[in-house]
Order: sequence, then C-alpha cells, then structure tokens
Amino acid sequence: MSDITLESPARRPLSRSLLIHIALCACSLAMLYPLLWMLASSFKDDSQIFSSASLWPESFSLDAYVRGWSGLDISFGQFFWNSAVISVLSVIGNVFACSLTAFAFARLRFPGRSFWFALMLGTLMLPYHVTLIPQYVLFLQLDWVDTFLPLVVPKYLASDAFFIFLMVQFFRGLPRELDEAAMMDGCSPWKIYWKIIMPLSKPVLATAAIFSFIWTWDDFFAPLIYLNDMGSYTVQLGLRNFVDSTGKSDWSALFAMSILTLLPVFVFFLFFQRLLIEGVATTGLKR
Repeated sequence: MSDITLESPARRPLSRSLLIHIALCACSLAMLYPLLWMLASSFKDDSQIFSSASLWPESFSLDAYVRGWSGLDISFGQFFWNSAVISVLSVIGNVFACSLTAFAFARLRFPGRSFWFALMLGTLMLPYHVTLIPQYVLFLQLDWVDTFLPLVVPKYLASDAFFIFLMVQFFRGLPRELDEAAMMDGCSPWKIYWKIIMPLSKPVLATAAIFSFIWTWDDFFAPLIYLNDMGSYTVQLGLRNFVDSTGKSDWSALFAMSILTLLPVFVFFLFFQRLLIEGVATTGLKR
C-alpha cells in the first residue's frame, strides 16, 4: 500500500499561493470598503457624500466631528458615558455570575443538575422578543423603566446562557485532581472557585468579557425599549437623533460620530484578541 502524504505549504506552487493571497486581499477590501467610505464621508460636506463615489474628499474638514459632538441638545460625550457605564457593569456582572453558575454545573454535584443544565440550554432557543413583554411589565412594576437597572441587573443573575455554556465546557477540561487536592487542604467550594478555577480560566473569562462588552455597546433594541429620557441615551440611541424622517438628516455628523462609536470596540478587541482566540480555541479541549 502506498503512503499518503499531505501537501505542505512550502511545496505549494508559488502561482497558486499568489492567487490565494490576491483573492483574500480582494475580499478584505470589499468588506472594508463600507467602513472606509464612512470614514471618508465624515470629512466631507453633505453635498459631497452622495454625489461622488470617491473615497478621497475634495477638502478635509473636522466640522462634522465638532457639530456631531455638541450639535444635539445633549453632548455626545454624555452618550459615551452612559454606554461605558452600562457596558462595564454588564461585563462585570456577566463574568462573575456566569462563571459562578458554570462552576456549579461543571464541578459540583447537586440534585437535578442535568435537568437544570438542559433547561438553561433550552433558553438559548428562545428569541429575546418572546420574553420582552413579561420583562417590561416586571420592570415597569418595579419602577425601573427609564433607568439603567433593566439593562444591568439581569447580567448579575446569570441570564446569558451562552456564556454559562462556554464556561462549563472550559471548566470541565480542568483536572478534577485540583479540586480534590484543595479539599484535602481544607478549601471550601468558594475558595476552589476563587483561588483555583478563576486564575486558570483567564482565556474563557476574557472571551466572555469581550463578547459581553461588544454586544452591550452595540445594543440598540433594549435601550430603545427601557430608556426614555435623552440624558440616559446610549451612543446607539444618540446616533439615531442625527437621522430625520423629514429628509433633513445630518449625514456627515452621523458618520463622524459612528466612527468615534466604533473606536472603543476596536480598541477593546485589539488589546484582548489573543485571549479571545485562546479562549475559543481551548474551550472543551482536554488538558
């Protein structure tokens, strides 16, 4: 029987590799073009934005950034602050509550564990809009509407089943001998969670933090439902104020503030991308 050998990248023909790289670069440019167009449009006048497809503006102007930042009744900085507070609190709540719940499912034994875990996974199949009305009625009765509480408090109750499932898979890959050795030394389940599991789970915790921050920062629907006062708006609701149904929208200011809105997400992902890749790649693998 003849041996089967895999083609190594070094033996791959140069022309084939060149074509692959050209195709990948073309796809990258196609995906980046809308972002580059928005960036270029933020330096143009409204009259130039839709009259020319060129990315290079006829004249650079920062007037759109100045107008967008202070052109509304409330400074756009207030919207940034509101989004930052909600996002940071949501990240802390998700990481702490979901990791604690995942630790219970992965490392502790209690009656009905399999049933409750299956029930938790079943909530992943429920669309958000199915539970929207009961949640709104509950928060309305608690007098939480038009506050940050409906957007933050559920995060501290382990309401994101996706993060719980992600952490459970990671925790199950950690050797149980660590728990047994710690229990022999007199550690309680809380100390095992805090002193052993958490320090070893930085990749998956960083993954949950990144996704939680991005999803909360980019969320438009939930703030639209629960926030009524303009002073409590997030950046996504603030961007909506630049769009006028009468056709008098300030497009250059909208694009300028959209660019600024993307920066925190880009910086957050840039600093933690290594942990994100490591957390996704190692989740569920045996160590």
